[in-house]
Amino acid sequence: MVIFISQMSHFMVLTKVPKYKMNNGREIPAIALGTFLGFDEHGVTQSENKMLRDVVIQAIDLGYRHFDTAAVYNTEAELGEAVRITVAEQTVSRDEVFITTKLWNTRHRKGQVMKALEESLRQLGLDYVDLYLMHWPIGLNDDYTPTNTDYMETWRAMEDAVEAGYAKSIGLSNFNKQQLKRVIDEGNIKPAVLQIEIHPQLVQEELVQYAQSQGIVVMGFSPFGSMVTRFGVNYTGLRFNDPVLRQIAERHNKTTAQVVLRWFVERKIIPMPKTIRYSRLIENIDIFDFQLDEEEIEMISQFNRNVRFTAPTFWQNHPHYPFDKVDNPIEDPFTKI
Repeated sequence: MVIFISQMSHFMVLTKVPKYKMNNGREIPAIALGTFLGFDEHGVTQSENKMLRDVVIQAIDLGYRHFDTAAVYNTEAELGEAVRITVAEQTVSRDEVFITTKLWNTRHRKGQVMKALEESLRQLGLDYVDLYLMHWPIGLNDDYTPTNTDYMETWRAMEDAVEAGYAKSIGLSNFNKQQLKRVIDEGNIKPAVLQIEIHPQLVQEELVQYAQSQGIVVMGFSPFGSMVTRFGVNYTGLRFNDPVLRQIAERHNKTTAQVVLRWFVERKIIPMPKTIRYSRLIENIDIFDFQLDEEEIEMISQFNRNVRFTAPTFWQNHPHYPFDKVDNPIEDPFTKI
């Protein structure tokens, strides 16, 4: 639903975003704005001149209520500042904004987890996060050499964070089915959310169905796959002007980007588009006033090629690496942090 609210001499588009119920009874908005800015020659890209803060404020004005960050993204501080500003201005209340952040791989030991979350909360300037995710099942030392830390040790420390009230919900990111099942079987708290790479070229049907059968909400990052430039590279594959997508989009008077994001919604997956452009913020959230039928959903799913654009093969010799190995692993960009 889109509501047009007259403000002074302009119009603000406010979209009412539906929510999903998590297995702990809490609710999570059905779309999230990702805040990872990518890599440059120095490592993780930094926001300049409060750019990200201002984008988040714009997004909140448009109806976004879910924001995804991580300790390693270096965007927690500006995200938190935007939330505090909009709360102070009474645009939203704190409990209306859902904040997801993540534990980085170098903080997996039990004694490190709570301290890492406390650091994230200080960066955010908030008392709690709505969702805390284990970013990867991979534990690393500060020099990025592998540790023998079992991710179950990490998970139990995250459970302690829930008990302490620092995280309302906890979950996993980039875990495969076997790893997810182990956390479900051995943990005291079932993961509320699984965040994984999903787009039309990586449908992930088996993992999605398993997680959802366990009452776990699935979030999908990189929702456009090869449709967007990734770290300055144009990958071969699906494009926004694909005839099949255009046909579906024209049928619904929507853009092909909106059709792809709606494909997530029809699968009850939370899409996580990233953008710093105001026009894209408007476009990406305007997906809750139409539906795709089963044939259209299947037409989009037929693009599946099991292609990953986030495969940190530089960690592939780690015992908890969640994906298949390759012959020529890439260089680790995180060592430049």
